[in-house]
Amino acid sequence: MSTFMANKANIERKWYILDAAGKPLGKTAVRAADLLRGKTKPTYTPHADCGDNVIIINAGKAVLTGNKGTQKIYRTHSGWVGGLKETPYRILMQEKPDVAMRVAIRGMMPKNTISKDSLKRLHIYADANYEQQAQKPVALDVE
Repeated sequence: MSTFMANKANIERKWYILDAAGKPLGKTAVRAADLLRGKTKPTYTPHADCGDNVIIINAGKAVLTGNKGTQKIYRTHSGWVGGLKETPYRILMQEKPDVAMRVAIRGMMPKNTISKDSLKRLHIYADANYEQQAQKPVALDVE
């Protein structure tokens, strides 16, 4: 019996939806990263992009545990001298909750080109309205 190796011809992608309302940001990000990589499938192949499509709704209602709202800081740099911008996560979650969720998920993915392609299949919405109803996504629970 030979070992199964996934490739573009035999990968089957499904659509999943995660509701982040009242759930910790990190736990939702872990679940989404595992689905994007395909780690929940028995046919998981590390060198192939065999993950699924993920929709996250209510990202604005995700919670930060402990003191992360004030102590955790989102940093961006323009590349110019003095171009560092720092934003506490409490403010980032109020203004751009989709960015906060995307940064968390991107940090949990491997640093390679497969992750770049996988993150294109991630759709994050701050509220409960989303555009992919035609794909009939399966609702999953975040533990």
